[in-house]
Amino acid sequence: MTVKINYTNINKIAKVVLFHRKLSGLSRNELADIAGVGKTVIFDIEHGKETVKLSTLLKVMSALNIGFIIDSPVIKQFEETINEES
Repeated sequence: MTVKINYTNINKIAKVVLFHRKLSGLSRNELADIAGVGKTVIFDIEHGKETVKLSTLLKVMSALNIGFIIDSPVIKQFEETINEES
């Protein structure tokens, strides 16, 4: 199942991360250690701070086994272009 997240709705990402962390039984410190980030980063993500780096967010999501899918009206064209370049 996928959850659609509008790029303007960072709070939904925050809720997804918080839900997964709690369901995993991890403290913020434990998740930070696993993801290789500072514990304040976990707090910032869970509270919807918009200035968290994408690379940092992806580390945390990966540590929680949360996928990340990019979709757009022209994504198929993009994929075809990439495949042609390979």
